[in-house]
Amino acid sequence: MQPLQFLVPIDALAAVEGLLKAAILVLVLANMVTRIVAHNKHQKQADGGDDSDLSRWLPHSVTSILLVLASFAFLIAEPHGGMVMSVLVLGMFVADFFEFEARKVEARNGLEFERPKSAIVASVVVLLYAAFQSVFFLVSDYWNLIV
Repeated sequence: MQPLQFLVPIDALAAVEGLLKAAILVLVLANMVTRIVAHNKHQKQADGGDDSDLSRWLPHSVTSILLVLASFAFLIAEPHGGMVMSVLVLGMFVADFFEFEARKVEARNGLEFERPKSAIVASVVVLLYAAFQSVFFLVSDYWNLIV
């Protein structure tokens, strides 16, 4: 008997593994949309001139946290794919955190307001891997012919 088997319902996670992959893909897409909207809101706040007005947008923060939690649940259901997904999602989360701080510095110093480039690249990489995990069944026959 495993000591933590009653804290995490592994059988329940294994039962919804396919849905978990699709949920991660949907969360990544929602996170990308909320990143665009948050950047537009930050741009408007920075045009106001006061750097203290620049604040995180709650829907983007919620989708980011849900994405991290879903990737951890996927880590339990499928260790190899979940580890890769968790590392990519955490990298995106950290990049997003530092990009927000960079936007605050730009607003405070009156610099040109840039897009969150590293967070965008990280989210595209997460999107590619989430799409690979969730829709691999469409190309699995062709993949098996090659590999």
